[in-house]
Amino acid sequence: MSTTDLNFLPRNLAATTPMPSFVANGSGAGPAAKKTAIVVGSGFGGLAAAIRLSAMGYSVTVLEKLDGPGGRGYVRKQDGFIFDGGPTIVTVPFLFEELWALCGKKFADDVELRLMDPFYRVRFHDGTHFDYSGDPERMRAEVIRISPQDAAGFDRFVKEADKCYRLGFETLGCKAFDSIGDLVAALPAMMKMKAWRTMFSLVSSYLEHPKLRMAMSLQTLLIGGNPFSVTGVYSLINALERRFGVYSAMGGTGSIINGMVKLLNERGVPVRYNSQVNQIVVESGRATGVELLNNRGIVERLSADIVVCNSDTSWTYKNLIAPEHRRHWTDKKIENGKHSMSLFVWYFGTSKTYPEVPHHTMVLGPRYEGLLTDIFKNHKLTEDFSLYLHRPTATDPSVAPDGCDCFYVLAPVPHLDSGTDWAKEAESYKNAICKRLEETLLPDLGQHVVTSHVMTPQHFHDDLLSYKGAAFGLEPVLLQSAWFRPHNRSEDIENLFMVGASTHPGAGMPGVLMSAKALQTVVPKIQNIANA
Repeated sequence: MSTTDLNFLPRNLAATTPMPSFVANGSGAGPAAKKTAIVVGSGFGGLAAAIRLSAMGYSVTVLEKLDGPGGRGYVRKQDGFIFDGGPTIVTVPFLFEELWALCGKKFADDVELRLMDPFYRVRFHDGTHFDYSGDPERMRAEVIRISPQDAAGFDRFVKEADKCYRLGFETLGCKAFDSIGDLVAALPAMMKMKAWRTMFSLVSSYLEHPKLRMAMSLQTLLIGGNPFSVTGVYSLINALERRFGVYSAMGGTGSIINGMVKLLNERGVPVRYNSQVNQIVVESGRATGVELLNNRGIVERLSADIVVCNSDTSWTYKNLIAPEHRRHWTDKKIENGKHSMSLFVWYFGTSKTYPEVPHHTMVLGPRYEGLLTDIFKNHKLTEDFSLYLHRPTATDPSVAPDGCDCFYVLAPVPHLDSGTDWAKEAESYKNAICKRLEETLLPDLGQHVVTSHVMTPQHFHDDLLSYKGAAFGLEPVLLQSAWFRPHNRSEDIENLFMVGASTHPGAGMPGVLMSAKALQTVVPKIQNIANA
């Protein structure tokens, strides 16, 4: 088995787009003296925010620390294999279609989506499985196959999920929780959804069989939440997937990222890579721009009317804003927050194909609640694990050389409070995962791996600038959701705004895209700035 250094996909989209002079020199003046916005980070949330701000009339500049776009969705290319860096499950495609429509374009002209069937397979530790799909009758048949007495309970669960979808997603999802009044207005909906129940307790109130309880509650892990802790409002994920489907993007989710950058290119919005923000400039309680520090130690200051951060909110407040400007998000408050788990991800390509393995598979270990308690509460790295196996070549063979398969396997692990020295532990942990995959889904895997790369919680901390290496920001428990989550409009600093997984409404592709939509409700309108 050979491990090679990463080579990166060509970065020709927007890489050489010049900075408009009125942004680069920070003068605020230009041919039309347009109002300016800086977006920090080019993940899905940052790119969506940049598109929406540009459509509102702002002159926008996107700053990205990495050498290409995507943030946690950064694409890797290695030895002829194309690896999606992070997000792989595409849901609620109309949120992408809206962005393209704002630019007078059609999403389908740039990106081809393929519906997954099943959405994913849940493989239990004993080798049995549950095929999770969007077909109500097939889902009901899967329930009956495992536990006939749970059929009626499943029907009631589906109705509850639909209610949470209407009240949680349609009513509250794109609403920025900006004031106590917004929280009070949302309380009736939260009461109707019984938001104080955890996801697992909600599922358990309808389903008796342990396997079904696992299969219908594990979805919160996809947004960084422990189903034994986060609110049952997230049962809406079940309804959302049934209504809109689960898709894969041909060419990988990087094709969506590149399509969004193309939209920005066409609108004259520059995306500057290798541009890490060193400080958000605050003057008289107002964000007025950012400072960049290049590899020669030279500081470059960019001025703007507003600053929008797609970066991790805990990291942003703690490391990019001086303490004297943070009355609400103090170091103590950030430290005391409950942060999500992190991830160990192994990207690998094989010299053979495994056609019997679906596109998405959840490979559950021997423990469920105990493992999640060790990860989220005890911050302990254990010998057992549960896995998510992604095989994109099941849908799109173009992401691997002929006759080969492309994979990544992801294990939820504790964030850096575990004290794990990942430089020492990564190889042995990867080997343990390889052994487990050989025993379950990928026989003789070790002798067929031809390219390999791992990403650990330390990568989330060092390269993606996530506080404690937490992959999803604050865990979306009830008192860290909606109004209690970092606001889309900063509670501390005027003209500073947040989008992405670590602000409202939360993680997952729909969540980060909706955060950019919520941003539009609180960011100053151009005419308001002009008259200020």
